[in-house]
Amino acid sequence: MGGLGIVGIVILVVNGLFSYQGFNDINFKRKYVFNVQAILGYKDYKRLLTSGFLHADWSHLGFNMITFYFFGRSLEAYLGSFPFAVIYLVSLVVGNLMALWIHKDNSHYTALGASGAVGGVLFAFIAFFPDQSLYLMFIPIPIPAWVVGVGYVLYSIYGIKSQRDNIGHEAHLGGAIAGLLTALLFVPEMAKSNAFVIFLILVPSVVFLVVMLFKPHLIKQGSPFKSKHVLYDVDDRFNNKKVESQKEIDRILEKINDSGLESLTKEEKKKLDEHSE
Repeated sequence: MGGLGIVGIVILVVNGLFSYQGFNDINFKRKYVFNVQAILGYKDYKRLLTSGFLHADWSHLGFNMITFYFFGRSLEAYLGSFPFAVIYLVSLVVGNLMALWIHKDNSHYTALGASGAVGGVLFAFIAFFPDQSLYLMFIPIPIPAWVVGVGYVLYSIYGIKSQRDNIGHEAHLGGAIAGLLTALLFVPEMAKSNAFVIFLILVPSVVFLVVMLFKPHLIKQGSPFKSKHVLYDVDDRFNNKKVESQKEIDRILEKINDSGLESLTKEEKKKLDEHSE
């Protein structure tokens, strides 16, 4: 099997460069990361896209890009570069929109990562090659791709309801379903050829969305979407730094109130200027 095409290579490079910059520059990451308050309060909609090219650390980046490589090379070869690019970007944005919808009441919710887009690539692959055998970590036997797809959907729904881990299941599910449906728009005959598999994947997803629309308390019951941050789609260290930075600004403002602006040190004035920007 060959390697990635031109679009796949570009996606890998952009993810690598963008993430690397974020690893080394907290202000860069703060500017482009997914954050509910920034998107809904300040209309900073670019974050729906840019956050998908940022990652928490090297292991997060590596896991997403390895998964992207193995499924993306087959998908790009099968569909061509333009449809492949559309699937990736649509999955990324829809996955983040799903997270935004579910966490709209949690202004501090912050996330990053390409998992929604990678999920879309995976599910587009499953739509076309449902009987392909896949090997998962810690499971030494091959599993049909469609079984992986159904399990992925059910686990994502469980994760959204339970909120017991730090994984962005909302973006995963939204991106996966968006990728599958977008792929079928390019090759609609596959909807007929693999109708049963697609039905098994979409039914629980549609039921979940209907419940979220009309009976959201059934999903939120016992776990009202706690203000917790995502491990693979949120950098906890980033959020901790945000808290510490805010505490420092509060201290500086108190100092100004007590002793005046002239009492600040050069370093404190610099921090206040950066915060103002």
